[in-house]
Amino acid sequence: MTTPSTPGESSLATSIYSLAPTPIDVHKERVANWRFSTICANVDGKDQYGASSTPIYQTATFKGMDGQYDYTRSGNPTRAALENHLARLYGATQTFALSTGMTCLDTILRLVRPGETVLAGDDLYGGTNRLLTYLGTHGGVDVRHVDTTDVDKVIPHLGPGNKVKMVLLESPTNPLLKIADLQEIADAVHSAAPSALIVVDNTMMSPYLQRPLEIGADIVYDSATKYLSGHHDLMAGIIAASRPAICKDIAFIINSVGSGLAPFDSFLLLRGVKTMSLRMDRQMASAQLVALYLDSFGFLVHYPGLKSHPKRDIHYKQASGAGAVLSFVTGDKALSERIVGGTRLWGISVSFGAVNSLISMPCLMSHASISAAVRAERGLPENLIRLCVGIEDPRDLIDDLEHSLLQAGAIVPNLQYTPLSETKAAELYARDGEAWILERAKGFKRPSTESTAVDKLVRGVKQSLGLSTPPKDYKTINEDIAVSAPGKVILFGEHAVVHGVTAIASSVDLRCFSVLSPRRDRKVGLEVPNIGVEIEWEISKLPWNLLPVHSNGERHVADKELDTALLEAVERAVNAHVEVGKTGVGACVAFLYLYMMIAGEESNALSVTFTASSNLPISAGLGSSAAYSTCVAASFLLARQHLSIPSTDRLSKEDTDLVDGWAFLAEKILHGNPSGIDNAVAVRGGAVAFTRSVGGKQGGMDGLHGFSSVRLLLTNTFVPRDTKTLVAGVSAKRLAEPQAVNHILDSIQAISDEARSLLGGGKPVERAILVKRLEALIKENHVHLVNLGVSHPSLEMIVAATAQAPFELATKLTGAGGGGCALTLIPDDFLESSLNELVQTLEGHGFQAHLTTLGGPGLGVLTTPSKLDQTSEQLQDAVRTHNEGEGMVVPKRASLREADKEGLHSWAERLGKWVYA
Repeated sequence: MTTPSTPGESSLATSIYSLAPTPIDVHKERVANWRFSTICANVDGKDQYGASSTPIYQTATFKGMDGQYDYTRSGNPTRAALENHLARLYGATQTFALSTGMTCLDTILRLVRPGETVLAGDDLYGGTNRLLTYLGTHGGVDVRHVDTTDVDKVIPHLGPGNKVKMVLLESPTNPLLKIADLQEIADAVHSAAPSALIVVDNTMMSPYLQRPLEIGADIVYDSATKYLSGHHDLMAGIIAASRPAICKDIAFIINSVGSGLAPFDSFLLLRGVKTMSLRMDRQMASAQLVALYLDSFGFLVHYPGLKSHPKRDIHYKQASGAGAVLSFVTGDKALSERIVGGTRLWGISVSFGAVNSLISMPCLMSHASISAAVRAERGLPENLIRLCVGIEDPRDLIDDLEHSLLQAGAIVPNLQYTPLSETKAAELYARDGEAWILERAKGFKRPSTESTAVDKLVRGVKQSLGLSTPPKDYKTINEDIAVSAPGKVILFGEHAVVHGVTAIASSVDLRCFSVLSPRRDRKVGLEVPNIGVEIEWEISKLPWNLLPVHSNGERHVADKELDTALLEAVERAVNAHVEVGKTGVGACVAFLYLYMMIAGEESNALSVTFTASSNLPISAGLGSSAAYSTCVAASFLLARQHLSIPSTDRLSKEDTDLVDGWAFLAEKILHGNPSGIDNAVAVRGGAVAFTRSVGGKQGGMDGLHGFSSVRLLLTNTFVPRDTKTLVAGVSAKRLAEPQAVNHILDSIQAISDEARSLLGGGKPVERAILVKRLEALIKENHVHLVNLGVSHPSLEMIVAATAQAPFELATKLTGAGGGGCALTLIPDDFLESSLNELVQTLEGHGFQAHLTTLGGPGLGVLTTPSKLDQTSEQLQDAVRTHNEGEGMVVPKRASLREADKEGLHSWAERLGKWVYA
């Protein structure tokens, strides 16, 4: 048997290195080849307990002397896990997580010294421009804006005598989506100015689509608020770099100023990153469809995914996708505002990158801090619309955008086109989304396209065969009309007023606000978000043939009675198309009835949308329907120029009487047999003594001006009630028990007479005595209303709760009763702490309390828009002067629709100057 020889050192070495790789080595090799989306979803975090999700180390300090962490400003395990994960995604040596994207830019700019130069683009994010402007005026840095998408315009700044420290790039740019050749510019800059840093704002792309560090950039930063997070639920920014010296400098600055991202936000961002590739794939696919749709109409669309984009090839050389932001030009700023304001699914907001789609006008919002002159110099159109596409179903996005384009008059139906059936359209969408969107777009065209002889021939043939009728072109208004009207409380005399007893009522500082806005799609629309109404009707299909003969364009004084035939036809038109509940139906019928009657004939009909919102409790006895009716009447009278925007500080008596007549007519639709006091107060404001003309007895209304402000607590029971039924019930009771009811009515008349004397100012009354007498009258009036049978257990709970110690306040129901609201008089010396305790007590019973004051103005009309409602240089000055963030200005209709109840007064104040009745 032969013994094998001993191997020498050379062969021994070969055998050692030829051993099979260990499982760890195999895993590392496989991990190194993972694709981007796999890396996104798999965070390589080490946790002592083996947590599958990175824990949140929500601590400021760490114990011990020799640990890896001591103070979260300097480092935190949650933030470190995020930064390590992102370094793999960016292909960076090191990444840093900061509080915002702008914090990232601020940190990077600290690498520039006074006297050095920063080259930046001429189409860049407004916040970036704002910070660079500050740096140039306060930091001694030479900031130059050039077209960085053209390397030939960059090179002249790199020669001898220039101290270029940094070249700041965006590609695509925001919002014009211009493309810079990142590698070409990086090579040129590094060759001519080796010490200069190439910095890329990569927010529009994210590392999923573009990794500039791999093609010559020195530093990359992202607003992680956008695509990295994807949900707009945190603010964050990321810096990525590869050169150790740069990483060291950035780490020093972050640690020194404490701008690192907080642990919880780091956790949220790490969670968002895991789904980034999924989200962006969906967003890009939808963005491509939207871009094709708009491009097919001939709009100038900026989107690198379109074959018509001038630098599409350069973009795809350095990026793997076109992103989900696009912009387009309409050529008309007012048209763009209508488009933006008409969308519903597309949220009006600055920013982008979230799962929900957004729409904006950059010159009014994200880029408002750049002056109009500079925007014009840089070629940024004032009518530009930016779309930031989310993950919604693209068909819904197109539906919403198409509706707004039609309503705004940006596109019109193409009468030559025969649409696909719903089944065939669905099949085409499933088979080829791009073919589907192009086919859908054929159904419309730009209105500027003149009809050709062929168009006219086709239309004529169709009409002769009865296949179509020519659409009528309806007028519209030139600009928004904004009005408001107050609610009311009846202090004394409700129900009795219907039977000729004097009622004492006052306006309150809770109001209904409305905007009448133009549209150009031959429809009229109504939006009342408080009651869930959002409806539109084709104007030509309304029952114009049933208008009374005298209702013509010259007649604008309201009739005394409703036209039964027209009212019934309007009711059918509403009920045939909507299911919005009883309150919604009433609002629709009153709206359409006044719309038609004030128009007088179809040829005068206006294509408009009426949007109303109120901080008045609905159907609670506080005059919400009268305030709404007043807004509807005043808006249509102004639109038809039967009223004119006042040039003085007050509306005239003739104007208020005209509006009051139409508002009362609408109240009849809503309530059957109203007293007229609600609309009288809604139109005129203040406090009044009102007597209705009944049975030959002369009525009238007198203002009460002899008291200063009185505080009331209005408590909403949330118990619905039917005013018509309650009023009818008192009438029936009077027929059945005339002696008893008449005695109650006489007693209420006596209460109203005394209140009129106290509040009218004829005899001076000491304030304390006035309040005491009002408290006594409130208690007495409530007892009479209980005896009339119009109270409710919920109202009695409020009366009892406010009367008990330590409050001992006077309360009565107000309005129709049967639920609704109660009013409580709050004396001048009532402690704030006691008031807060009372509110908590009432809310504990499930009620809602509103503190308000008596008196105040009536109908209001916006006369002079404020600077913040304009799109001129004044807007930019206001934004810069007052530091109002993104300078976000939203069309009136959309901002009213989105405003919450608490913010309605602020919304109105921001619009500008109002005049009141």
